Amino acid sequence: MTHTVLLTDYAWPDDSVERGIIEGAGMRLVSGPADPAPAAQIESLARDCQPSAILTCWAQVTAAAIESAKPLQIVARLGVGLDNIAVDTATSRGIWVTNVPDYCVEEVSDHAVGFALAWTRGLVHFDREVRAGRWAPSSARLRRLAELTCGIVGFGRIGRATARKLAAFGCRLLSYDPYPGTPTPGVESVDLESLMSRSDIVIVHAPLSPTTHHLIDAQRLALMRPGGLLINVSRGAVVDTDAVTRALEEGRLAAAGLDVLESEPAVPQALLSQPGAMLTPHVAFSSDASLLELRRRAAEEVVRVLKGDQPREPRNAPAGNR
Repeated sequence: MTHTVLLTDYAWPDDSVERGIIEGAGMRLVSGPADPAPAAQIESLARDCQPSAILTCWAQVTAAAIESAKPLQIVARLGVGLDNIAVDTATSRGIWVTNVPDYCVEEVSDHAVGFALAWTRGLVHFDREVRAGRWAPSSARLRRLAELTCGIVGFGRIGRATARKLAAFGCRLLSYDPYPGTPTPGVESVDLESLMSRSDIVIVHAPLSPTTHHLIDAQRLALMRPGGLLINVSRGAVVDTDAVTRALEEGRLAAAGLDVLESEPAVPQALLSQPGAMLTPHVAFSSDASLLELRRRAAEEVVRVLKGDQPREPRNAPAGNR
């Protein structure tokens, strides 16, 4: 039997890495459109090609898609978060769900620190000013990072990497995580309300789940010190975009560095009009090295499972495979 692997979508120019690994293992790769198709189209692809494995980047792999693919053994996420996969359905059907949890630790933490430096040094603001023909160094209202308190919401691999990098600048570090793990020297573990009220910069690294949806809302933003910075490089819906926009409009937040939005790729006009908004198009994970590692490891996980071996990065305990 020749296994078919469905690649639902991909956030890079082509499918050459995935194809080389899948076809090199004697399997067939069927690629969907590069941009994520609607869920109904993914369900149709799954029904038509009956894949033994699904590789997915952003596309929604619904319960219907999983149930329609009778030979399906694994759904492998080309990324970290699993909010676009019907994990419970896969688990009940005995299907593995995997991800690549640590491929972009350095990139995402670099992006968070980059937002912090861009704000404290006015890099985005003054680039806009100079391009608009205004050369006004006396208008600078910049901050010394070493004198600020940075709070990190979500203290896993990426949060700890961010703390390590920020520590080099000498700032005070706070962290919040419901599962805090091993204490990190120089980082004070606190509850979320304390972190919000004591921080000049709040950096969000929390995964998206029912319990973290709008974790950072209007009430928690109101706890922040006036004139602070919020950074979100996790998932858009962890932060209430409307609440952030209002906080910027009212001057309670001086700036927001957002790589992700709950409405992406659509960007609300009210947010675009805020001079304190620094926006990037969900690219914190991306670099030449991270993308190659991500694509290779996800495709290799598929080959491993379809050859009868256990996955290296299982995110579930499927029925019959426990």
